[in-house]
Amino acid sequence: MPYEVLVIGGGPAGLSAAVNVRARGRSVLVVSNPLQENPLWKAERVDNYLGLPGLSGAELLQTLRRHAEDAGAAFREGRVLNAMPMGDDWFVSVGSDMENAKAVILAAGVARAKKFPGEAEYLGKGVSYCATCDGMLYRGKPVAVLGYSDGAKHEAEFLSSIRCSVTYFDRPKDCVIEGGAKVERVTCNGETVPVDCVFILRPALAPTDVFPNIAVENGYVAVNRKMATNLPGVFAAGDCTGGPLQVSKAAGEGLIAGQSAAAYVAELARKKA
Repeated sequence: MPYEVLVIGGGPAGLSAAVNVRARGRSVLVVSNPLQENPLWKAERVDNYLGLPGLSGAELLQTLRRHAEDAGAAFREGRVLNAMPMGDDWFVSVGSDMENAKAVILAAGVARAKKFPGEAEYLGKGVSYCATCDGMLYRGKPVAVLGYSDGAKHEAEFLSSIRCSVTYFDRPKDCVIEGGAKVERVTCNGETVPVDCVFILRPALAPTDVFPNIAVENGYVAVNRKMATNLPGVFAAGDCTGGPLQVSKAAGEGLIAGQSAAAYVAELARKKA
């Protein structure tokens, strides 16, 4: 079912945005990785979030998640791969599925990994970010999986189930992707294997990979006081907009982004009335 607002990211910024979209009577879907993959989950103690001192990162995330669930936000786990506008809607691919909404709030945090040599050059020519989306193109062929989350192992198992010959690299730090017209080999941590495809499965993509035309400043998404980006109907909040990378800042920006997205949806409805 279509939602009025889609939030990318289930951390403090995304959950705050979802609560505030619901407070204004609009439907909202939050797409995120499991809470356990959020960097905040590993924090032993968070003492600087107003009113809730002394909680662990896991306890704080679970508390915020319950608030959003109780407010009526919908959730689905998945990795957003790209988004495209069509009329007044944004269509967002989540794995091999598609969701659409009138407004999108980008709250996916910071993409902490730099692209490997050859990654950008061979995207679509043997580099993929989704095994369940593109795996059938390489059925029965040799592939490599560069996994950076527990979910990556499940995607590797899917590739094995369709008879791919899978070489799995667990969180490799140094990789090079090479070939001619298409990928032919990958070298990770000094080991070179011949492959037809390299599946790079990170928890999140860089904002410019999801929204190629989004404006950035100093590596962060550029927003105005309403947390609006340069793309109509797209808002951003939290770490992806820059420092300080703190829970309070993320939650505050999420509030503004949620209000702004709800107002944007209301204005679209008013114009069509």
